[in-house]
Amino acid sequence: MSRDPLIVGRIVGDIVDYFDASARLRVLYSYREITNGSELRPSQVANQPTVQITGRPGSLYTLVMVDPDVPSPSDPSQREYLHWLVTDIPERGDVSCGTEVVPYERPQPTAGIHRVAFVVFRQAARQAIYAPGWRSNFVTRDIAECYSLGAPVAAAYFNCQREGSCGGRRYR
Repeated sequence: MSRDPLIVGRIVGDIVDYFDASARLRVLYSYREITNGSELRPSQVANQPTVQITGRPGSLYTLVMVDPDVPSPSDPSQREYLHWLVTDIPERGDVSCGTEVVPYERPQPTAGIHRVAFVVFRQAARQAIYAPGWRSNFVTRDIAECYSLGAPVAAAYFNCQREGSCGGRRYR
């Protein structure tokens, strides 16, 4: 059995296919760096995080932030919900140096424990990537194919549930 947290947490499978990471992704909410599977409440992720990507010098990156468990993990009928889309992020630069295509929207789960994933792609060149007309039913694999982004180069995720709730994860 694999110990890769992206496989165990079903990020690989539900959002992306297996990939070999070739970049490092750091996501910080108020100076707290997320680790795969860490628990954060909506109040802790209300503000846009600081995101840094370290990879191939001179490269540009695209960042996708999605929740595959909307409206609930047992009925993810709106999988994937797009929370954020940023392109043209320079290597070693913060995400704020990129082009925000879809503005950050904080996760606000109402039922169950939601996985919120950050997926990074290396761009072949600076390119225009257009905002989808909706946030629900976004498909990370489709945008990668549509814009020839290839396989992801990094990913991370955290778990989030509504304030004051408790309990374990339920999959359908």
